[in-house]
Amino acid sequence: MKIVIIGGTGLIGRKTAALLQASGIEAVAASPSTGVDAFTGNGLTEALQGAQVVIDASNAPSWEPSAVMEFFQTSTRNLLAAESAAGVTHHVAVSVVGAERMPGSGYMPAKIAQESAIQAGPIPYTILRATQFFEFIPAIAESGLADGVIHVPAVQFQPIAADDLAAAVARIATAAPLNTTIEIAGPDRKAMKHFADLLFAAKQDPRPIVSDPSAGYFGAKVDDRSLTPDDNAQLGKTHYEDWLTRLT
Repeated sequence: MKIVIIGGTGLIGRKTAALLQASGIEAVAASPSTGVDAFTGNGLTEALQGAQVVIDASNAPSWEPSAVMEFFQTSTRNLLAAESAAGVTHHVAVSVVGAERMPGSGYMPAKIAQESAIQAGPIPYTILRATQFFEFIPAIAESGLADGVIHVPAVQFQPIAADDLAAAVARIATAAPLNTTIEIAGPDRKAMKHFADLLFAAKQDPRPIVSDPSAGYFGAKVDDRSLTPDDNAQLGKTHYEDWLTRLT
């Protein structure tokens, strides 16, 4: 089996490629740095030759609303066309839990547009929506910095380890397409401040953290349902406290 991973040099793509290769699968990590650009279409025909599965774990280089929308619409259109020509039989896409519940975000509507294009396209698919990665929590915290204080939204949060997400992506890619959307999250649902507190304690960062009902998520208004999955979501096995311990 040959699996091409678009965005294969990024965090999830790299980890997924390593898992697939360790199991004996021909996993090709494709990205602009390797000569494969889904947005321009450059290198797609050659990369997809002989592939049965394509995983799209790519991300937009700019999160400006019009740029990110153009990126996901164009790259998805190019991918589906190239996959159809190559005889690909399963398109796996990594998306975001709660994307439709954050209309104030410049990024999330583009992910919804990506999902819609896949669902309407010619290739059997599985869309895997994930919550935010543990590895992204520092950026989330820093985005709320104001006058030396970290402001995080006063909402529930259920992040996942990138390793757990990569394992799920690899498992889905080697199975039959489901033609539906499934969700995956970390094992623990707690206030976002809880995760920020643990992070700053591990880093010995003394800056105060407040749970702020008016704080947004990268400009989007959020509530307890915005960043958490439905009750039937798959759960990763890695607890945040254990993940932090391995880093320190």
